[in-house]
Amino acid sequence: MIKSFYKNIVFKYPFSILSILLCGIIFLGYYATKLEIDASAETLLIEDDKDLNFARLIYKRYKMSDFLIITFSPNAKLLEQTSLDTINNITQEVLKIQTVSDITSIVNVPLLQSPVQDIASLMKGFKTLKNKNIDKNLVKKEFLNSELYKNNLVSSDFKTTAIIVNFNKDLKYLELLDKRNLFIKLQKNRTLNNQETIQAQNTTKEFKIYRDKKRLKETKKIQDIRNILKKYKDEGTLFLGGVDMISSDLVTFVKHDLLIYGVSLVFLLIFILWFIFRKIIWVILPLGICFLSVIATAGLLGFFSWEVTIISSNFISLQLIITLSIVLHLIVRYIELSSIYTKTSQYKLILNTVLSKINPSFFAIITTIAGFASLILSEIKPVQNLGWMMSAGICISLLIAFLVFPALLIILGRIKLHKKKNKQFILISLCTNLVLKKNNKIFIFSILLVLFSLTGASRLIVENSFINYFKKDTQIYKSMKIIDEQLGGTTPLDIILTFPKEKEVQENKNDSEDEFDDFEDEFENAQNDDQYWFTKDKMDLIIKVHNYLESLDEVGKVQSLATLLKLGKLLNKDEDLDSFKLALLYTKLPQKYKDIILGPYISIEHNQTRISLRIKDSNPALRRNELIKKIKKDLKLIINNDAIKYDLSNLMIMYNNMLQSLFASQISSISLVLVLLLVMFYILFSSLKVALIALATNVIPISIIFGVMGWFNIPLDVMTITIAAISIGIGVDNTIHYIHRFKKEHKKDHNYQNAMIRSHQSIAYAMVYTSFVVIVGFSVLVFSNLIPTVYFGLLTVLVMISILTSALLLLPKLLILLRPYSK
Repeated sequence: MIKSFYKNIVFKYPFSILSILLCGIIFLGYYATKLEIDASAETLLIEDDKDLNFARLIYKRYKMSDFLIITFSPNAKLLEQTSLDTINNITQEVLKIQTVSDITSIVNVPLLQSPVQDIASLMKGFKTLKNKNIDKNLVKKEFLNSELYKNNLVSSDFKTTAIIVNFNKDLKYLELLDKRNLFIKLQKNRTLNNQETIQAQNTTKEFKIYRDKKRLKETKKIQDIRNILKKYKDEGTLFLGGVDMISSDLVTFVKHDLLIYGVSLVFLLIFILWFIFRKIIWVILPLGICFLSVIATAGLLGFFSWEVTIISSNFISLQLIITLSIVLHLIVRYIELSSIYTKTSQYKLILNTVLSKINPSFFAIITTIAGFASLILSEIKPVQNLGWMMSAGICISLLIAFLVFPALLIILGRIKLHKKKNKQFILISLCTNLVLKKNNKIFIFSILLVLFSLTGASRLIVENSFINYFKKDTQIYKSMKIIDEQLGGTTPLDIILTFPKEKEVQENKNDSEDEFDDFEDEFENAQNDDQYWFTKDKMDLIIKVHNYLESLDEVGKVQSLATLLKLGKLLNKDEDLDSFKLALLYTKLPQKYKDIILGPYISIEHNQTRISLRIKDSNPALRRNELIKKIKKDLKLIINNDAIKYDLSNLMIMYNNMLQSLFASQISSISLVLVLLLVMFYILFSSLKVALIALATNVIPISIIFGVMGWFNIPLDVMTITIAAISIGIGVDNTIHYIHRFKKEHKKDHNYQNAMIRSHQSIAYAMVYTSFVVIVGFSVLVFSNLIPTVYFGLLTVLVMISILTSALLLLPKLLILLRPYSK
């Protein structure tokens, strides 16, 4: 059927085939322009994660807002007037940005201990650095020792300060997000009716439109702030940090990487193809097919509104490399046949080239898809999308390559061979000689490699250190480093304590101090029961948990109601604020200050308190999953009351869930892929012995990834954890092509050593060419600003070298030793 298709359609109507194909690619090319990049934090989260839903609920419930942090290390001393003027000027300019709600800095925060004032005085008003006759020595002492400001607003060396820019909470975005997620959840549980389907489509469309506008606004506001900071660069060192800035910069990095990959790879491929073949047609043809494949795949992604994320930003490189490997096998086979059958027509040459390669190429592509299909089993949407992207892209590459290559060559006619000296690659000759030697060095080395991989794998750690995602010379790294080490840490983590719902009655009123007796009647007659929330048991527990969290080496700044209680004790002549005093303060405090001081930390309506802390992400000893387990275990002992519920929330938990989920899914899915590969090898080669040989030849070199990562302390993260699946997908190509050729050569004289020599002298060249292209292609990734992408490139290069070496040494050695073919 395949032969008839090429004879009766492709070879008869090559112009029509190319025209139809080109029209289809032009159509997809239009949608390729609509391909979008999404580097938001949500792309690295599990959609159905209960912790994600809980974190969104907490964000709505408490008086929290999105913010950015400007770090300022002035040339002058921090409290000198020039430094304060710079902070004030930056504040005034940033406040003009539309979405900014307020700004917190050392210039406008209340001074409570400069000098120490009693609570009654503070209720009348606060002083700030803007007031006259402020003792700056006392101010410095307050900033360095205050529970509110130390390691938060100023660094411990008093050389760096934070300017916190708060933004208006975007409730509409949260509302649209909830509506979209509701339909996604509903669709997973049952089939939507027509009306619901239309509503779901409209909601998704509305959400995306609003989200894209929001992103443009966020990008603009970040750029506006950076432009403001540039004006003051002579006054000191200024950096911008925060989650929104990271998301914005990641989009820039991904776009930069895509451009660099594309341009660098094209020039490298031109050089490599010219160096190998020395014919312009063998440069233009494969690059043309690669270009058409990438455009078609990008168009398909744009058509289905799939977005490129950090995880899938490498899809262009992968697509180019896989497509080129398909075309290179066709070119090498065509040249081989053309050199043997010098008088055969172009028609027969192309037909034999295609027919001899379509079977191994098809199975190589199927096994490649199986490797990428393991990513589809992940719970993380972008990882799933990468699996679908590459599976679809590989199919497109196979289709375009096996249509364009024969159709175009039929039109062009027979290609004259480049006259060059008939010499072997040193690598191929060396491998041939090593296989022929009657010793066990290859097997001994393979066993040592397995031991290296197993011991290294036992040392693997699963981590998601955000600061280590970026190169040290980038602005994003420098800002995160300062915030992490000098201003209380970067990664947010919340501890939520929920108390029993029964109504609590204030007791022991007579224990209050005499100075508050005048206020008791007013307190007792208050109509709002909120004041009764501040019981001694609750306050003691909050302080106990707060102090425990502060004692952890991995934790930076901790803020909670306990922060205010400690400060209140200092202001109350070193006496604890009892329930009556707290309740009184609560009733007397204006609503504006309640929202600022208490709003982020308590929810009386839900009988709940929030303890906010930041993790020191740059701590090399930090093990996030172990830290989370430790905190949960210790909290249970500290609280010692089953009626009080405690939960951990925020980015630390969600990202850790993502990584642990990805690790677990990849281990199970890779096991499934290996079983599927064994089945496919058996179907392809009709021999269990050959199938096991093929599997072993791939598993051993691929396992080197885990050995290297373990021994060199490279953590498994969202990028590196996908290398094994991708390597399996790409690596099996060499194995299938070699065994397919070895079997044909063995039929000639039934001599295993001669079959190996002939296979090395023929198919090995195509294997070396394609592997060389893959290695060079992935080496381009080292220019990325994202460290995980750099690791991804280097480790993939390493595993591809290992797979090629295994295919040229271990595979033929096993075939010769085990003799799977009968005469």
